[in-house]
Amino acid sequence: MDQKSFGEWSLKAAKWGADYRASLRDRPVRAQTAPGAIAAQIPAQPPRTGEDMQAIFEDFEKIILPGMTHWQHPRFFAYFPANAAPVSVVAEYLVTAMAAQCMLWQTSPAATELETKVLDWLRQAIGLPEGFSGVIQDSASSATLSAVLVMREKALGWNGNKKGLSGQPQLRIYSSDQVHTSIDRAIWVSGIGEENLVRIPAKGARRAMDTIALEAAILKDKAAGLLPAGVIACTGGTSTGACDDIAEVVRVAHAHGLYVHVDAAWAGAAMICEEFRHLWSGVEAADSVVFNPHKWLGAQFDCSAHFIRSPDDLVKTLAIQPEYLKTHGRDGIINYSEWTIPLGRRFRALKLWFLLRFHGLDGLQTMIRNHVRWSERLAERLGARKDFEIVTAPMLSLFSFRHLSEGDPDAHTIALVNAINDDGRIYLTQTRVDGRVAIRFQAGQFDMTEKDAETAFDVIVEVAAALDGHHERTKASR
Repeated sequence: MDQKSFGEWSLKAAKWGADYRASLRDRPVRAQTAPGAIAAQIPAQPPRTGEDMQAIFEDFEKIILPGMTHWQHPRFFAYFPANAAPVSVVAEYLVTAMAAQCMLWQTSPAATELETKVLDWLRQAIGLPEGFSGVIQDSASSATLSAVLVMREKALGWNGNKKGLSGQPQLRIYSSDQVHTSIDRAIWVSGIGEENLVRIPAKGARRAMDTIALEAAILKDKAAGLLPAGVIACTGGTSTGACDDIAEVVRVAHAHGLYVHVDAAWAGAAMICEEFRHLWSGVEAADSVVFNPHKWLGAQFDCSAHFIRSPDDLVKTLAIQPEYLKTHGRDGIINYSEWTIPLGRRFRALKLWFLLRFHGLDGLQTMIRNHVRWSERLAERLGARKDFEIVTAPMLSLFSFRHLSEGDPDAHTIALVNAINDDGRIYLTQTRVDGRVAIRFQAGQFDMTEKDAETAFDVIVEVAAALDGHHERTKASR
């Protein structure tokens, strides 16, 4: 592609993107295609010769677009959001055009120095004290894996990377049963092993880790000759928004010399609002914290903010410095590739810089407060009806509910969530609460309005009534 064509197609792609975003409310939220429908339209063999860009773009619209679930849709209420505020998208255009590999300070000084500054902006915004240093990871999964590797190395006297785990003491990591499955993967990849992730029961309205049970488990493992290494706490767990008592978790863990990592991947964004910080009270004493600006804050995926009390421990765990990666004659610089598992690094700080400057903390706070308020109102309206029950009360903007009907309640709940998603106007997902299926609602899409929450109520009630009517007709025909 020559420079003239590159310019023309770049403009067309940008215009397409703007038109697409403007059309989202008219589209079904979830892809409506059957499994295999997209693959069936793509040739089995790669092309031998180049094709015209116009034909490629037309196929993108005809074949690919119908199979996309629209994560930027304002009525996307499933999972946690992967928001991409328009200003963040514009920044990503620039990052993609420059295509820099920002692994070292010398490979793009601006990328490194901007990352240092905007991560400190974020630290201040969410109320973490001075003493925490930040790095942008691709996802919370990578941040948690990094934290688990630090736990492992510190507990083993920095011999895990060098000697491997064979012949070493058996390590133990602790978490509640409400944490994200990325914790399981971190335990697998770190070599610690699934059987050494000790699940501590949760209790209370916030489904917080039972810290009395935590300390009992640590003491039991020590008595058995095992080696406790760390605790992973959560604020805003994925299923129902579980929030551990971070202060008490830290108190117990640090009394036994254990490293504490706090996974606040979704809820951490809400901490830009001071009134929500009680949900992670005590976080200032944790050893590391992660939250994803690419979830609720509006930074285009991927962008995960990882804050560490002791960067030296992280660098000691992850850094490899062959001669070709050294920067000579520059003292005191940061090479963020030594803080992350991948060597290669995208220029992720630019979209954060654009986002924070364009919207300001006031604008982002207003968005989050609105989402919380609209979600609470929706829960109130559903809970006031005799045919619905609120299973877990709103935790920030997340709650779960069930529709009451005859027959198998789990089967009915799955049928209802499928019917809602097939309707296309909104998108929800299910979870399990105390062993039973519930429907999960989470408000967090960047362009959502109060009207979208009202639409969610209408759709839920209408589809539930239609499903009940179908059950009645089926029963009558037997």
